Amino acid sequence: MRVQLQSTGQPPVPKSTTLIVLAAFERGEDGDLRPAFEEQQMPSEHSAIQRAKLMSRAYAGVIAWKRPARPDEGEFGEPEALWQHGDVPDMD
Repeated sequence: MRVQLQSTGQPPVPKSTTLIVLAAFERGEDGDLRPAFEEQQMPSEHSAIQRAKLMSRAYAGVIAWKRPARPDEGEFGEPEALWQHGDVPDMD
């Protein structure tokens, strides 16, 4: 048996997702905070928090955060810190 899907004539609705990110910061010679590496997207909140905790001993600051997003539409919600330690710049 074959099922035929009917089109509504509307474009598909973009999927909403949650971005989970890990970032670390170090202090430059001038004392200013700067990213230690490019932010890393993580597969889960748990893995982001665990990795951030491990990295907290090696950097001036570490943060694991998440935000709702619809990347296809360029829409990103407010970031929410999952775990942070040390000096971390304000999230804008």
